[in-house]
Amino acid sequence: MKRLVNLLKNKFFLLTVAFVVWMLFFDKNDLFSQFKDHQEVAKLKKERDFYKKETDKVSKDLDELTSDPHKLEKFAREKYLLKKSNEDVFVIVKEADKNK
Repeated sequence: MKRLVNLLKNKFFLLTVAFVVWMLFFDKNDLFSQFKDHQEVAKLKKERDFYKKETDKVSKDLDELTSDPHKLEKFAREKYLLKKSNEDVFVIVKEADKNK
């Protein structure tokens, strides 16, 4: 018990404890802020990876469309429903399931 009392009377120990408490809870870069920032960085890294994949996919599609006229025609027909002057286009839309 005397050892604990001596430890609590030590000004260096008290200063160290006060510093640690201040840094963990009251500083602008406290423990909770660090945790929140870490979560946000992880979320942003996931978004970055997603957008990199999408960019690569779109770049690949663009290269295919600019290099192959048959793929360009297929893309125009499917995406924008374009047709030649002597063709008719029929669009088939599936009905939603009524039981759901």
